[in-house]
Amino acid sequence: MKMSETIDAKNLRKVKKELMTCTYCGFCKSVCPVFQRVGWDPSVARGRMVLSYGLLQKEIPADPSVVEYLYQCTTCKDCERRCPSKIAVVDVVESARRDLVAAGHMLPKHKAIVDKVKATGNAYGEGKSVPETLGREPRKAKIGYFAGCTATYRDKALSSATLSILEKLGEDFTVLDEICCGSVLQRIGVDEEEVEKLWKRNVEMIRSLGVEKVVFSCAGCYRMFKEEYPKRFELGFEVQHITEYLAGKDLKLRPFKGVVTYHDPCHLGRHCHVYEEPRRVLAMIPDIELREMPRNRDTAACCGGGGGVRSAYPDLSKAIAQRRVEEASFTDMLVTTCPFCVNNLKAGAEGRKAPEIVDLVQLVDRLL
Repeated sequence: MKMSETIDAKNLRKVKKELMTCTYCGFCKSVCPVFQRVGWDPSVARGRMVLSYGLLQKEIPADPSVVEYLYQCTTCKDCERRCPSKIAVVDVVESARRDLVAAGHMLPKHKAIVDKVKATGNAYGEGKSVPETLGREPRKAKIGYFAGCTATYRDKALSSATLSILEKLGEDFTVLDEICCGSVLQRIGVDEEEVEKLWKRNVEMIRSLGVEKVVFSCAGCYRMFKEEYPKRFELGFEVQHITEYLAGKDLKLRPFKGVVTYHDPCHLGRHCHVYEEPRRVLAMIPDIELREMPRNRDTAACCGGGGGVRSAYPDLSKAIAQRRVEEASFTDMLVTTCPFCVNNLKAGAEGRKAPEIVDLVQLVDRLL
């Protein structure tokens, strides 16, 4: 298809009411992390509403600028929190992306990721399975640990820390013979049927082990099982982010003397409303001083690492992270609970004086 041609926006037709509800008030401009860097209306929610409506009505073509603006969204949902009309902006953006992908407009960096997931079951194209990589065989157990692609193949310190905690607490647990949870494909705009194949494979695998509860150290994977999987499947097991699991334990932690602040990941916070549990875990650490950033909990600023932005527009993603790191300049340690946030915040800290950036799981394992 030529980039000057209009597309069949069948997915956008399903969210036409959302498009028609937008009053273009501009309240979203005050919180959008992308708009704060780009500064053009198409880079904010109300601009993306205009672009999506134009695609739906065939009044604008899917040219490179339209594709770029619709893929610059981090899907952080802060615009939805600020929107007086309560528009489901992320649903609109992801519907537009599915229509763009169906019409042949997939960004090269995203296509490479999709091809890797289809070929190997993970976003990094690694040939070994999760159990092989983590060095553990799946078995029947009450608790299953869903590590996710990043903690398995790139940030192994996170999966190692999670497994270490489960062992120290004497839990009956197992690793899972998992494949990609589907989050990255859904954010990119891959056809829903393709994404649901991943969901079905994971659910059937977990059920086969008799697992009663699945814990996640990745906020994106957790969100998929918490919010998306139940739309298509009756899971038959409980899902918890590792911070929810730890908040219910009587952890015996060594003291940590220093000032700490906590960054709320968008997928864990605004998407799944898990705010207090990570803070309860931090409060279990003797001598720690937790100071909140001005923007925290539901108003927390996005790190810039979500929605496929980091892979497609790394400079933009890094610039967003730099601003968030600057907000934490008063602290000794910046703690979060998502591998994507950790990695992107570290990228934003490059070349500048910044606090230590760690995942809460690694901090707990260090002190347990």
